[in-house]
Amino acid sequence: MLLEDFNAADSGEALAVLQPCLDIERWCREILAARPFASVDALLECARNVAEPFTSSEVDAAMAHHPRIGEKPTGTGTEASLARAEQSGVDPSDTDVLAALAAGNAAYENKFNQVFLIRAAGRSPQEILDAVAVRMQNTADEETVIVAQQLREIALLRLKGVMST
Repeated sequence: MLLEDFNAADSGEALAVLQPCLDIERWCREILAARPFASVDALLECARNVAEPFTSSEVDAAMAHHPRIGEKPTGTGTEASLARAEQSGVDPSDTDVLAALAAGNAAYENKFNQVFLIRAAGRSPQEILDAVAVRMQNTADEETVIVAQQLREIALLRLKGVMST
């Protein structure tokens, strides 16, 4: 979507652009209220500022929308399409990598009681596996901060991508 179209869109249309990037009501509402934006960079800066900080309930709600790494979403919507693109570095035919990711996901979920979240775009499967191993050493409080930071990175990457089309 072009920035000019986003700025001019009614609230419902603009919300439909934002929600696949990050479906946190406050984040979307505050970005919509800040329109119009002079540039995509200004939009991204606003989105970054609004995302500081997310509440724990906002993080929990957003986490419900994220697939496990290695389990690509099968949906047809924009959010599923974005998630598939982000995980494009994971070869679905590499059963060894998929098994290692599944084991890492399970260990992480057992320890932290939530899905492992990482900005997968631009990362190799080995980088993701290494990140799981490193983050398994974190405390729950440390991981809460990292998950919120990863949500911000993913949201900004998605928003930038949506605004480039």
